[in-house]
Amino acid sequence: MGKVQTIEHEVKSLSPAELAAFRSWFREFDSEAWDRQMEEDAKAGKLDALANSALKSFQSGRCSEL
Repeated sequence: MGKVQTIEHEVKSLSPAELAAFRSWFREFDSEAWDRQMEEDAKAGKLDALANSALKSFQSGRCSEL
């Protein structure tokens, strides 16, 4: 059995309280992983084209401030 299948099996066997605790933990874990990836992408310049496009649209009056 692979790791994912093992985890799926274990998650299915959790009690409702354990499942709630796992959801809470995983939500935080996943959020932190997302934040790290966004930071890495920003530092690597992978978001520069998107940022420049947004700034150009704003400066040309095609959007407005929130």
